[in-house]
Amino acid sequence: MPTKIDMSQDSACKGDNAAETIVAAGGNLANVFVYVKDGLSNRTFGVPTDAVTIDQKGCKYHPHVLGVMAGQNIEIRNDDQTTHNVHPTPRDNREWNESQPPGAPPIDKSFAQEEIMLPVECNQHPWMRMYVNVSRSPFYAVTGPDGRYEIKGLPPGDYTIAFVQEKLGEQDQKVSLAAKESRMLDQSFKTQ
Repeated sequence: MPTKIDMSQDSACKGDNAAETIVAAGGNLANVFVYVKDGLSNRTFGVPTDAVTIDQKGCKYHPHVLGVMAGQNIEIRNDDQTTHNVHPTPRDNREWNESQPPGAPPIDKSFAQEEIMLPVECNQHPWMRMYVNVSRSPFYAVTGPDGRYEIKGLPPGDYTIAFVQEKLGEQDQKVSLAAKESRMLDQSFKTQ
Protein backbone atom coordinates (compact mmCIF):
# COMPACT_ATOMS: atom_id res chain seq x y z
CA MET A 1 0.00 0.00 0.00
CA PRO A 2 1.43 3.41 -0.98
CA THR A 3 2.54 5.83 1.70
CA LYS A 4 0.15 8.74 2.20
CA ILE A 5 1.33 12.33 1.89
CA ASP A 6 0.16 14.89 4.47
CA MET A 7 -1.05 17.85 2.38
CA SER A 8 -2.85 19.58 5.27
CA GLN A 9 -0.51 22.61 5.29
CA ASP A 10 -2.32 24.00 2.20
CA SER A 11 -6.12 23.80 2.03
CA ALA A 12 -5.96 24.26 -1.77
CA CYS A 13 -4.22 20.87 -2.09
CA LYS A 14 -7.03 18.46 -2.76
CA GLY A 15 -5.29 15.85 -4.87
CA ASP A 16 -4.65 12.14 -4.51
CA ASN A 17 -2.25 11.96 -1.59
CA ALA A 18 -0.62 8.62 -2.45
CA ALA A 19 3.19 8.84 -2.66
CA GLU A 20 4.68 8.05 -6.08
CA THR A 21 8.14 6.91 -4.94
CA ILE A 22 7.48 3.27 -5.84
CA VAL A 23 4.34 2.56 -7.86
CA ALA A 24 3.95 -1.18 -8.38
CA ALA A 25 0.95 -3.39 -9.09
CA GLY A 26 0.92 -7.08 -9.93
CA GLY A 27 4.71 -7.18 -10.12
CA ASN A 28 4.82 -4.30 -12.62
CA LEU A 29 6.79 -1.16 -11.82
CA ALA A 30 5.74 2.27 -13.13
CA ASN A 31 7.93 5.36 -13.48
CA VAL A 32 11.10 3.57 -14.55
CA PHE A 33 13.14 5.58 -17.05
CA VAL A 34 14.49 3.29 -19.80
CA TYR A 35 17.09 4.63 -22.22
CA VAL A 36 20.01 3.72 -24.49
CA LYS A 37 22.98 4.37 -22.23
CA ASP A 38 25.72 3.21 -24.61
CA GLY A 39 26.09 2.14 -28.24
CA LEU A 40 25.05 5.22 -30.19
CA SER A 41 28.68 6.46 -30.37
CA ASN A 42 28.84 10.06 -31.58
CA ARG A 43 25.56 10.08 -33.50
CA THR A 44 23.53 13.25 -33.19
CA PHE A 45 19.77 13.60 -33.37
CA GLY A 46 17.45 16.50 -34.11
CA VAL A 47 15.68 18.02 -31.12
CA PRO A 48 11.88 17.67 -31.27
CA THR A 49 10.07 20.95 -31.90
CA ASP A 50 7.07 19.87 -29.80
CA ALA A 51 7.22 20.85 -26.14
CA VAL A 52 6.57 18.33 -23.39
CA THR A 53 4.29 19.34 -20.52
CA ILE A 54 4.67 19.15 -16.77
CA ASP A 55 1.43 19.91 -14.96
CA GLN A 56 1.00 20.78 -11.30
CA LYS A 57 -2.39 19.42 -10.32
CA GLY A 58 -3.61 18.25 -6.93
CA CYS A 59 -0.32 19.57 -5.52
CA LYS A 60 1.66 16.90 -7.36
CA TYR A 61 3.72 16.98 -10.53
CA HIS A 62 2.29 15.13 -13.52
CA PRO A 63 4.02 13.09 -14.80
CA HIS A 64 6.19 11.94 -11.93
CA VAL A 65 8.99 10.83 -14.30
CA LEU A 66 9.56 12.54 -17.64
CA GLY A 67 11.95 12.05 -20.54
CA VAL A 68 13.06 14.86 -22.87
CA MET A 69 15.88 15.45 -25.28
CA ALA A 70 18.59 17.98 -24.45
CA GLY A 71 17.38 21.34 -25.73
CA GLN A 72 13.72 20.28 -26.01
CA ASN A 73 11.21 22.80 -24.64
CA ILE A 74 9.34 21.93 -21.44
CA GLU A 75 6.10 23.76 -20.66
CA ILE A 76 5.29 23.83 -16.94
CA ARG A 77 1.67 24.57 -16.00
CA ASN A 78 -0.07 25.26 -12.71
CA ASP A 79 -3.65 23.94 -12.60
CA ASP A 80 -3.91 24.36 -8.83
CA GLN A 81 -5.49 27.23 -6.92
CA THR A 82 -2.28 27.78 -4.98
CA THR A 83 1.19 29.12 -5.73
CA HIS A 84 3.91 26.63 -6.59
CA ASN A 85 7.64 27.18 -6.72
CA VAL A 86 9.28 25.10 -9.45
CA HIS A 87 12.88 24.29 -8.49
CA PRO A 88 15.05 21.82 -10.42
CA THR A 89 18.30 20.88 -8.65
CA PRO A 90 20.52 19.49 -11.42
CA ARG A 91 24.12 18.29 -11.23
CA ASP A 92 25.10 19.14 -14.82
CA ASN A 93 22.56 21.72 -15.99
CA ARG A 94 21.75 25.24 -14.86
CA GLU A 95 19.68 25.43 -11.66
CA TRP A 96 16.72 27.79 -11.51
CA ASN A 97 13.91 28.52 -9.10
CA GLU A 98 10.68 30.15 -10.27
CA SER A 99 7.39 30.94 -8.54
CA GLN A 100 4.15 30.19 -10.38
CA PRO A 101 0.89 31.56 -8.93
CA PRO A 102 -2.57 30.22 -9.87
CA GLY A 103 -3.62 31.24 -13.38
CA ALA A 104 -0.08 32.28 -14.34
CA PRO A 105 1.10 31.55 -17.87
CA PRO A 106 3.19 28.41 -18.36
CA ILE A 107 6.89 28.51 -17.58
CA ASP A 108 8.97 27.52 -20.63
CA LYS A 109 12.37 25.95 -19.93
CA SER A 110 14.84 23.45 -21.38
CA PHE A 111 17.97 21.64 -20.22
CA ALA A 112 21.10 21.78 -22.35
CA GLN A 113 22.97 18.66 -21.21
CA GLU A 114 22.18 14.99 -20.75
CA GLU A 115 21.28 14.25 -17.12
CA ILE A 116 19.41 11.26 -15.71
CA MET A 117 17.03 11.58 -12.73
CA LEU A 118 17.26 15.36 -12.43
CA PRO A 119 15.07 16.20 -9.39
CA VAL A 120 12.42 18.93 -9.55
CA GLU A 121 10.88 20.14 -6.28
CA CYS A 122 8.35 22.71 -5.12
CA ASN A 123 9.67 24.88 -2.30
CA GLN A 124 6.07 25.70 -1.24
CA HIS A 125 5.00 22.04 -0.92
CA PRO A 126 7.88 19.82 0.28
CA TRP A 127 6.21 16.57 -0.82
CA MET A 128 6.10 17.68 -4.48
CA ARG A 129 8.95 16.00 -6.34
CA MET A 130 9.42 14.65 -9.85
CA TYR A 131 12.31 13.64 -12.10
CA VAL A 132 13.23 14.94 -15.54
CA ASN A 133 15.52 12.71 -17.58
CA VAL A 134 17.44 14.62 -20.23
CA SER A 135 18.69 12.38 -23.04
CA ARG A 136 20.96 13.14 -25.99
CA SER A 137 18.93 10.75 -28.19
CA PRO A 138 15.24 10.07 -28.82
CA PHE A 139 15.65 6.45 -27.66
CA TYR A 140 14.02 6.44 -24.24
CA ALA A 141 10.70 5.69 -22.54
CA VAL A 142 9.04 5.69 -19.12
CA THR A 143 7.23 2.59 -17.91
CA GLY A 144 3.48 2.93 -17.44
CA PRO A 145 1.36 1.50 -14.60
CA ASP A 146 1.50 -1.91 -16.35
CA GLY A 147 5.34 -1.79 -16.36
CA ARG A 148 5.41 -1.59 -20.16
CA TYR A 149 7.49 0.73 -22.32
CA GLU A 150 8.43 0.98 -26.00
CA ILE A 151 11.48 2.43 -27.72
CA LYS A 152 10.98 2.75 -31.48
CA GLY A 153 13.35 3.25 -34.39
CA LEU A 154 16.60 2.13 -32.77
CA PRO A 155 19.06 1.28 -35.58
CA PRO A 156 20.84 -2.10 -35.69
CA GLY A 157 23.75 -2.36 -33.27
CA ASP A 158 25.00 -3.40 -29.86
CA TYR A 159 23.61 -1.36 -26.99
CA THR A 160 23.49 -1.00 -23.24
CA ILE A 161 19.94 -0.29 -22.10
CA ALA A 162 19.59 1.30 -18.66
CA PHE A 163 16.53 0.97 -16.42
CA VAL A 164 16.53 3.67 -13.72
CA GLN A 165 14.14 4.01 -10.77
CA GLU A 166 14.38 6.85 -8.24
CA LYS A 167 14.74 4.62 -5.14
CA LEU A 168 15.75 1.25 -6.58
CA GLY A 169 18.68 2.51 -8.64
CA GLU A 170 19.90 1.45 -12.07
CA GLN A 171 19.98 -1.92 -13.80
CA ASP A 172 21.72 -2.31 -17.18
CA GLN A 173 21.21 -4.87 -19.95
CA LYS A 174 23.25 -5.50 -23.09
CA VAL A 175 21.32 -6.14 -26.29
CA SER A 176 22.22 -6.73 -29.93
CA LEU A 177 19.67 -5.57 -32.45
CA ALA A 178 19.64 -6.70 -36.09
CA ALA A 179 17.97 -4.80 -38.96
CA LYS A 180 14.15 -4.74 -38.63
CA GLU A 181 14.38 -6.77 -35.42
CA SER A 182 12.11 -6.18 -32.42
CA ARG A 183 13.19 -7.28 -28.97
CA MET A 184 11.45 -7.51 -25.62
CA LEU A 185 13.57 -6.65 -22.60
CA ASP A 186 12.31 -7.23 -19.08
CA GLN A 187 14.15 -6.03 -16.02
CA SER A 188 13.56 -6.91 -12.35
CA PHE A 189 14.24 -4.70 -9.37
CA LYS A 190 14.47 -5.87 -5.79
CA THR A 191 12.27 -3.70 -3.61
CA GLN A 192 13.83 -4.79 -0.32
